[in-house]
Amino acid sequence: MAAPEQPATRVERVLDSAAELLVRWGYRRVTIEDVAKHAGIGKGTVYLHFRTKDALFLTVLLRSHHAVVARMAERMERDPAEALPGRSVRSLYRELVEDPVVRPLYLGDPEILGRLAHEAADTLGDIGTRRVEVGRRWFTLLRDAGLMRTDLTVDEQMHVFSAVTTGFFFLDGMATAPGPADPGRRADLLEHALASALEIPGAAPDVEIARDCAALHRSLLDHIDEEWQRRVR
Repeated sequence: MAAPEQPATRVERVLDSAAELLVRWGYRRVTIEDVAKHAGIGKGTVYLHFRTKDALFLTVLLRSHHAVVARMAERMERDPAEALPGRSVRSLYRELVEDPVVRPLYLGDPEILGRLAHEAADTLGDIGTRRVEVGRRWFTLLRDAGLMRTDLTVDEQMHVFSAVTTGFFFLDGMATAPGPADPGRRADLLEHALASALEIPGAAPDVEIARDCAALHRSLLDHIDEEWQRRVR
């Protein structure tokens, strides 16, 4: 006799199914019944773990956000150059292009997320506040190590960082956006823009600095998980 499925395994299967249907059909069209059928379980079983459709799909987005942050930290640990803003965001951009679930989360794609985009913005608000503080500490660490320019304040540099990345992500979501069609070349341009605006030419982080930067980003994971667990029964 096969062992009964563990609740945590079943939750992961439900989230996998919900993520796939979210990308395939969009939030407005997917129902809890659709998710249950795709996962091979009853609709009531989905409700055992998630009180509402919003709770289910917000958990999908939070799980994706957790994975993005974790992979960013892992890249910094493997390659110290990933601790620099330009290289870090270049890798993130490539991930957005290649991951159909992460992409709408970061681009706020209304075609896929629908009104869930507004719910996600509210849900991620506290995480966003913490992310800003992590960003401030990240930039300060790099500045103190002589890896970033100091002709602007940290807050001014963060404004530049946000403006450049938001602009690239916004243009990428437009069907008629100007610029190269090749995602790799767009990623190169994004890295070039941030490196030119923020970094010291030729400066390279050492392993210790990169590990400290990775640890800063990992500090976000507990807060993301807290939001995730609040929605799972």
